[in-house]
Amino acid sequence: MAIHFSWHQGSLFLVFCFLGFLSFPADAAVKKYQFDIQVKNVSRLCHAKPIVTVNGMFPGPTIYVREGDKVLVNVTNYAQYNVSIHWHGLKQFRNGWADGPAYITQCPIKTGHSYTYNFQVMGQRGTLWWHAHILWLRATVYGAIVIMPKEGTPFPFPQPYSEANIVLGEWWNSDIETMVNQANKLGLPPPTSDAHTINGKPGPLFPCSEKHTFAMEVESGKTYLLRIVNAALNDELFFAIAGHNMTVVEIDAVYTKPFTTQALLIAPGQTTNVLIKADRSPSRYFMAARPFIDAPIPVDNKTVTAILQYKGIPNTILPTLPQLPAPNDTNFALSYNSKLKSLNTPQFPANVPLQVDRHLFYTISLGQNPCPSCQNGTQLTASLNNITFVMPKVGLLQAHYSNINGVFRTDFPDRPFAQFNYTGAPLTANLGTSLGTRLSKLAFNSTIELVLQDTNLLTVESHPFHLHGYNFFVVGTGIGNFDPKKDPAKFNLIDPPERNTVGVPTGGWTAIRFRADNPGVWFMHCHLELHTMWGLKMAFVVENGKSPEESVLPPPEDLPPC
Repeated sequence: MAIHFSWHQGSLFLVFCFLGFLSFPADAAVKKYQFDIQVKNVSRLCHAKPIVTVNGMFPGPTIYVREGDKVLVNVTNYAQYNVSIHWHGLKQFRNGWADGPAYITQCPIKTGHSYTYNFQVMGQRGTLWWHAHILWLRATVYGAIVIMPKEGTPFPFPQPYSEANIVLGEWWNSDIETMVNQANKLGLPPPTSDAHTINGKPGPLFPCSEKHTFAMEVESGKTYLLRIVNAALNDELFFAIAGHNMTVVEIDAVYTKPFTTQALLIAPGQTTNVLIKADRSPSRYFMAARPFIDAPIPVDNKTVTAILQYKGIPNTILPTLPQLPAPNDTNFALSYNSKLKSLNTPQFPANVPLQVDRHLFYTISLGQNPCPSCQNGTQLTASLNNITFVMPKVGLLQAHYSNINGVFRTDFPDRPFAQFNYTGAPLTANLGTSLGTRLSKLAFNSTIELVLQDTNLLTVESHPFHLHGYNFFVVGTGIGNFDPKKDPAKFNLIDPPERNTVGVPTGGWTAIRFRADNPGVWFMHCHLELHTMWGLKMAFVVENGKSPEESVLPPPEDLPPC
């Protein structure tokens, strides 16, 4: 496996790694990384602008670890913004202090300060990712996490000849934080992105992109593993490679029953690993991605491309484009997601909770609240069970751990206050939401079933939901209103997909189950940055168990102060 990093981060890193390997057994190395948050001028689409980066790289460096490794990432903030980093999909057992969402598990790292994220990778292997978790900084501050299996443990699929990371992102020509601030003053959404990117590059369908095209060279007859991450802020994406089938073998760092597809669908926050075989006539082929959108909302609908190039083929050969599903192909989306199933073998079991201790039902809605200074006298908001989450000024985990009163309440309702026809005709009256920092308290080791229900307040829309600190099983999904009498009979309780981020379909519902065995405060939010900003988020307080081994670890000494 080739690891590329620049010399200034590499030299120290190699010394650290060498020391780590000297002093620890092979199954528990210490991996140390230095993340310098720096502003750097970057040019795309004929536009140059200063962006926030890690170590001057866009996207940021890939973190390579083995299952069982201890990881230390020292983040030093040289940018003008407060910052925090989230290790998306890492379970952080009892260790919310390393999870990263600003004002949930920590206060942000202020300019000129440092914080070391200290965590162990246990019981997980595959592809995850990291990103800034404050403001819209994850537009440029993100990178992949590659977790290799323990030494001597093979993949449960054919060993690939080589592998590559395919990180899908978005690019704005203007400064995104400035645009977001202006939009918030007007009470409206900011402009959609100017391009999508693959590994930070928009590809040759965009101006000034000759240098900004990702290309991957392959050899005929060899099999490759692609680790695909959707780091876009607001778009679910289709992805395909001209002339080549893909075999899906993993989602969100959990192995799946392999299946072959010509295109895949990946929501913001999700990862998908696929095998491709270089078995076509040697030439150049486009990889391409563009949004899936089956709701009447504005979207950046342009296509990003990268190149799959067979060895020895000259660059003068024009690549062919793949057939991507139509942008509003709901049937493809539902069919694709229905094929995702856990491996469920003795080595990789699917431990689906069969008995449920607590049933939760959360409605997802857009709304409008009065805003005298805004353009229309109102501002757009979003809510779960009609509650728009208000960010605290103190980290919620700190408030919970130290029993600080007045920071949050634990009365988030298990179901909406009022029942209605959630996905019927569009509702445009009574769009006000209630504001509050309200959390839901879960008993340690209790089993939870949560049904997330989209609603047609203003409009229906697809929402990718991410739960921090946990994987969950996606036991059911459907279009229309969830029927508690009929729908549970159709749940898959044998081999449902296990993930950390799930798409709730437009005008539909998704049911997930998990065991609340990780104590702490864990954020749950829509991974569309726009909706998170508008309040489409909440958090669970998972109580400690009976023993110290089932309780939140004490906070680290360098935890950033508020």
